[in-house]
Amino acid sequence: MPLIWLFAILLALAAAGYTLGRRRAVAVSGGDIRRLHSLPNYHGLNVALAVLVPALLVLFVWLIAQPMIVDARVAATLPPATPTSERALVMSDVRRLAEGLELAVQSDIMTEDEVQRLNAAEDGIRARLAPLGVALGSNVDPAVLVSAKRYRALSIAGNTARNIVVILLALGGLGLAWGATGLGFRARNSVERAVLALLIAAASIAILTTAGIVLSLLFESINFFSQYSIADFFFGTKWSPNFRGNSQLGILPLLWGTLYISLIALIVAVPVGLFSAIYLSEYAGPRMRAVAKPLIEVLAGIPTIVYGLFALITVGPLLRDYFAQPLGLGNSGSSVMTAGLVMGIMLIPFVSSLSDDIINAVPQAMRDGSYGLGATKSETIRQVIVPAALPGIVGAILLAASRAIGETMIVVLGAGAAAQLDLNPFEAMTTVTVKIVSQLTGDTDFASPETLVAFALGLTLFVITLGLNVIALFIVRRYREQYE
Repeated sequence: MPLIWLFAILLALAAAGYTLGRRRAVAVSGGDIRRLHSLPNYHGLNVALAVLVPALLVLFVWLIAQPMIVDARVAATLPPATPTSERALVMSDVRRLAEGLELAVQSDIMTEDEVQRLNAAEDGIRARLAPLGVALGSNVDPAVLVSAKRYRALSIAGNTARNIVVILLALGGLGLAWGATGLGFRARNSVERAVLALLIAAASIAILTTAGIVLSLLFESINFFSQYSIADFFFGTKWSPNFRGNSQLGILPLLWGTLYISLIALIVAVPVGLFSAIYLSEYAGPRMRAVAKPLIEVLAGIPTIVYGLFALITVGPLLRDYFAQPLGLGNSGSSVMTAGLVMGIMLIPFVSSLSDDIINAVPQAMRDGSYGLGATKSETIRQVIVPAALPGIVGAILLAASRAIGETMIVVLGAGAAAQLDLNPFEAMTTVTVKIVSQLTGDTDFASPETLVAFALGLTLFVITLGLNVIALFIVRRYREQYE
């Protein structure tokens, strides 16, 4: 049974439970719902929740646990001679072949008996599965075929057991909740507790997601540092990964490129964005504001690949021909300055829109008090409005900085991929995010330090961003206490 059918059955049972629960509540009250503790709708919702909540929780856990259990049981049947580093690749082939066989049965390309009789010596395996989009090598290893059949059989058995258990749970919940419906049953309290649990779960998603990201990065980073020196990683000045061995994975050139490009981007974005926000909020009339603000915000909607092409085709050659070559600073169109300028243009709406909203939120009484003391408009902006809005402005700048640090596409097309330590802004450099992508792209061995280094790079970026947040929080709290 497809998973969508199972969801449809659960929804149908929940709807039926709502109707039955509501009818039973009305029936036990003898038609006078004032005798009930809760309204009939609450009784119906209680039965519907009793159908859905246990079934969906078990289904969620089952969907996570079943693939891991099946993988472990099938991996245990692989030939003992299979190296540990190749088991992941073999299991990938097993899963792909098992999915192909299941698709072939569902599409009537093969029968169940043909699947059971299939052997690796047949030339038709690859040809019969190719129309389904299943890419296999020219030869199918007999051990992979046997494991794929076992994987498919275990998956089918697990899916069948899952469907039975989930439906039985839903029916059991329906029966128990329907039977509990009575005059004194506090259905409203039960429903409100369920809603409260749902709200808590929704609020916990961000926390749990952050914890999951940190733990996944941490565990893989520990695995990396068990194979590569932590001192060489953090203090190495050369980045030269080599999957054949003898790699030099120093992060300093990548950090330098990241901070250098981000600094140039902020030098462009912060003054332009802040000044435009001050103009729109304090000087511009309603007509000008209605036109200018949407035009500025359009910049935030442009895809980063378009900015990257703009950097590659227009800004890079312009800087090279009119600045770098005449000054003798370089001959490349890909440079830190190119990526920084284009990234700064992209960040202008982040600073402008947020700062504009924060400045508009400053109470008018503060402006009136400043004008009443004889201050001019410019003095009021400098000494009253901007200091009062500073916590929000710092938040806007922090958002722009985080966006700059995490940008990839503009750097790839505008700054190049050279990992080097150089003060020349017209030289090609790269960032941490670009190297994370390059280390995880292609046919890589996830047990090698050259691949695991991507997780260490990600963890380092996370720590840097966390540090920026701490600094910004300190500034915000200090000035908030001063101006509140």
